[in-house]
Amino acid sequence: MTVEFKKLQTPTYKELFITQIEHMIISGEFEIGQKLPSERELSQKMGVSRAIVNSGIAEMARKGFIEIRPRVGNFVADYRRNGTVETLVSIMKYNGGTLRPAEIKSLIEFRCVVDNMVIQLIDGKLTDEQKKTLKEIVNKIGISATPAEAAENTQLFHHELALISGNTIVPLIYASFSSTSTHLWERYARKNGIDRLYANCSILLDYICSGHTEEAVAWKLKYTEDVLYGDTQIFDEI
Repeated sequence: MTVEFKKLQTPTYKELFITQIEHMIISGEFEIGQKLPSERELSQKMGVSRAIVNSGIAEMARKGFIEIRPRVGNFVADYRRNGTVETLVSIMKYNGGTLRPAEIKSLIEFRCVVDNMVIQLIDGKLTDEQKKTLKEIVNKIGISATPAEAAENTQLFHHELALISGNTIVPLIYASFSSTSTHLWERYARKNGIDRLYANCSILLDYICSGHTEEAVAWKLKYTEDVLYGDTQIFDEI
């Protein structure tokens, strides 16, 4: 059997330019409504051609990150209003710095909604083999040597639940958010300890395995509220 390999490709200067500007917008370094430096200035400061800057600005405008005002300048757009699926992809890929509290809050709230949908879809469907698999993953969280390892196992646990739910779209959503979600789980484990992260998942799994769906949903809501507003917050303020 002959295996064919694709040639490896490095990012282009345009892709690197777009990634850096998008990350500066997502992180809040460039605020919504703020005027960007001129294309000439961006070209000089970032060491790329004016053509690359112009093309990159046009692509980010199409994605909802930038508003181009002819003869006035380029401004950071409210991507929450003007964004597309591509905008969401850029946010999901963002892991090079610290997300703003508003984005962290939004991601946590979104995950809670999806997690609870998964819990409800699983109701009464778990086989003994699936329960065993889930318990093994949760146990790995408890014996993880580092917050990073615990975070990876936590993400694996939730992804496995999504697969068991039978919904074909949710696992893809979880996989798409994997990098960002794992980063947030790691921050949680660093601040609150691996034991607490393990306990949250263990209690949730016990409710699910015993068929207590309403209690599982209530527990998920409770510790999500604690992360957002209680003593286990993973950011200083919202």
